[in-house]
Amino acid sequence: MYHIGTYLKARPMIIISSREFRDNQKKYLDLVDKKEQVVIQRGKNKAYALRALSEKDRYFSDPEILAHIKEGIEQVKRGETITVKKEDLAKFLGL
Repeated sequence: MYHIGTYLKARPMIIISSREFRDNQKKYLDLVDKKEQVVIQRGKNKAYALRALSEKDRYFSDPEILAHIKEGIEQVKRGETITVKKEDLAKFLGL
């Protein structure tokens, strides 16, 4: 069973039960890939929105990468930086 609702600016939203999602995962994931909004209703008080992740989302959701970025920002604030000439950049990066 599914319902059609609206979401901001009358954009259609497909609301499905968790059972419907389990039975037809490919169908709903394909809809998400086509930019459709799919919401899985679980019981009376829980709902989950499906959305595709981009490479950027995957990269910045990695806690280890975020920790390195935050540490780099702190190093810049503390002045712990070096200057590398353009002609030395490849050597500096080990390329």
